[in-house]
Formats: sequence, C-alpha cells, structure tokens
Amino acid sequence: MLNNRRYDIDWLRVIAIGLLVIYHIAVGFQPWGVFIGFIQNNEPLEWIWTPMAMLNVWRIPLLFFVSGMGVYFAIQRRDWKALLLERTKRILVPFIFGTLAIVPLHVWLWKNYYHQDMEFAFSPMHLWFLGNIFVYVLLFFPLFFYLKNHPEGKFHRIMSKLMRNPLGLLLLMIPFIAEVELVQPESFEYYAMNEHGFWLGMLAFLTGFLCVYSGQAFWSTVTKWRWALLAIAATLYGLRLLEGEFNAPYYLKSIESNLWIFTVFGFGHRYFNKPSKTLTYLSQSAYPIYIIHMVFLYLGSWFLFPLDMPAPYKLILVIVFTFLGCFVTYEFVIRRIKWIRPLFGLKL
Repeated sequence: MLNNRRYDIDWLRVIAIGLLVIYHIAVGFQPWGVFIGFIQNNEPLEWIWTPMAMLNVWRIPLLFFVSGMGVYFAIQRRDWKALLLERTKRILVPFIFGTLAIVPLHVWLWKNYYHQDMEFAFSPMHLWFLGNIFVYVLLFFPLFFYLKNHPEGKFHRIMSKLMRNPLGLLLLMIPFIAEVELVQPESFEYYAMNEHGFWLGMLAFLTGFLCVYSGQAFWSTVTKWRWALLAIAATLYGLRLLEGEFNAPYYLKSIESNLWIFTVFGFGHRYFNKPSKTLTYLSQSAYPIYIIHMVFLYLGSWFLFPLDMPAPYKLILVIVFTFLGCFVTYEFVIRRIKWIRPLFGLKL
C-alpha cells in the first residue's frame, strides 16, 4: 500500500487543470463556441481543434481519476467524519460560492457582449464537476473506509495481481465501455451536467481510487508499458484524424480515453515523482485559478475579439491575459486575504 506523498499525482492534477483552461480558451476560436456559452471570435481557428480533439476524450476523465486518487491519500490520515468535513470545505464550499458569485460574472460578460437580457444566472457552468465529486465522496466513502480497514484483504490481493499484468488495464476499461454502450450519449466528449458525465465521472473516480489502492503493481505496469500505451492511443487518435471529423464508435473512444490516461500516469510516474518549489506553488494555486479563469477568459475575449487583429494574435493575447489575470488575482487577493481563502478551497 502507498502512504507517501505522490508528487507525480500532484503534477498531473496541476496539468489536468491547466489543460482544461487551455481547452476553454480554444473553444472561443471555434465556429460553434457561442452555442455552448462562450464568447466567440468572428474569425475561427479551426486548426486548433486537431490537438483539442485528441485532448477532448480524456481531459475530464483524467481529472476524476486524479480526484479518486486524492481521496485514497486523504483517508490514510482521516476517519470518515474528518474526510467529509475536509471535502465539504475543499469542494462543496467553493462549488456553492463559485455558482453564486463567480459564474454569474462571466455569464454577465457573455450576455453583455451579445446584448442579452441581464438577469441573474444560477448555474454551476464550468464548476459542475465539483458537485459530482462531492456526490461521489458521499456515495463511496463507506466502501473506501472498508477497503482502508482491510489493507491486505482478498480484494486487495486480487487487484494487485490483476494490475501486475497489462491485461489488467483492459479489465479496468470494461465498465467504461459498458457505460457508453448503455447510456448512448449524444456526444462522448460532452460531459457537463448530463447523465454520461455523471456515470463516466463516477467510474473514473472509483477506478482512480482502486488504481492507487492496488499498490505499486499498477504504477509499475503503466510505467513499464507507457510507450506501448502511447502508441496504441496515438493510433486510435490517428484513425479518428483520418476519418476527417474525429468520429469513432464510442467504445473505441472510451478505450482511447483510458489509454491516454494510463499513458499519462506512466510517464508521470517515471519523470514527475519528485518535489519542487514550483509544484508546491502550482498545486496550491491550480484550484482557485480554475474557479476564476472563466471570468478572465471572458473579460479578455470581451475586449480583444472586437479588435481588428489576426486571430492567432488574439489567441496568444487571450492566453496571456487569462493566465496573468488569474495568477495576479490568486497571488494578491485569494492567497493573502484570510477570509477569502476558504471560499476557494484553501486552508486558513
């Protein structure tokens, strides 16, 4: 069983959140961005969607995997009451605050830009997955603590044995394949506030926990086979790329999604499992920055998109404006004002 701090998982959490921010910025340069609530540039940059289509099938599932792993480490130091209290402070409070105070700001910018009625909008929007994670904690904490209290039980021995073989990774994919075949979502890549996103997130959350619970076997396997996992995932993506519209049967997208995630875990474990001052700072700042990033993304789009400027320049400026605005706000407001810190999931 693993009890030491895992810096690679901290890095992957930071990277996952950073990729979500980049993804949201890219949506504003797609011809359909306005239809899902983004301020859209008049001149699209559709070439961006080539890398985004690769990212799109695993960006959200990775976050749920990492969240499940985080709960594993959290319960090593807490009983169930302490876990629920900590996750309430860490997840539920920022979710409620963000829904009431942060989301309406960027929705207001969107409505102002498109001359819509300016009524108050009550929706979690980009924070939807926080609500899901809190529900998953409530659903699974009895199971998690049972497994914690039986660290060398039969189930642990079975999981550890399965994860020693790369075929065990295929077994982990079966529930994900079953999910898309049973739910039949309109789009595999659309996860927000729908049945597909809920069930896929729940499976990823639980699987992430079980991967760490299984012990070193999982990490040894994904590290040893990381290049093979990368090759197969890239091949499946290449087939979607050749198809022309990045389409594929959903069971293949589900397999590709998991292969990318296992690849990321393999490379992360091999190269990122070491502490650094940069990681310490980014690990603290990533969560608050994600909560506020849409405000700066929409604000930058509101100012820059009407300008007579080539779209690639706008893309660069929006990226700079979004990240700069987020880091300045985090460093000089969120991080330093005590009563604000808990609203963004930070400790006093």
